Amino acid sequence: MALDLSSMSRKELLQLKDDLGAALKAAEIRERSEALKAAEKAAAEFGFSLSELSSDAKSRAAGKTTKALPKYFNPANPEQTWSGRGRKPQWVHDALNRGVDITEMEL
Repeated sequence: MALDLSSMSRKELLQLKDDLGAALKAAEIRERSEALKAAEKAAAEFGFSLSELSSDAKSRAAGKTTKALPKYFNPANPEQTWSGRGRKPQWVHDALNRGVDITEMEL
């Protein structure tokens, strides 16, 4: 099906564009549905439901996103904190060089 776009009017081209967008959306919905059915079938072959498998992935990912709580604060600027993990911030080095004990900066 070859279309001669050069002979079409602007109005016809715009209508074709709208029709194409609707057809693409319908194709995406159809293909998503087919993919979901295929995934459910594959999971069922192993004795699982797709929701069981996706909830396992969510629970594993949720454990990896925990952020360490602050353990130390900058006496000069209490908004600056450090968990005690990783590299020491410059304000910790500066305080230690001034003779401040790290225990004095604990929260």
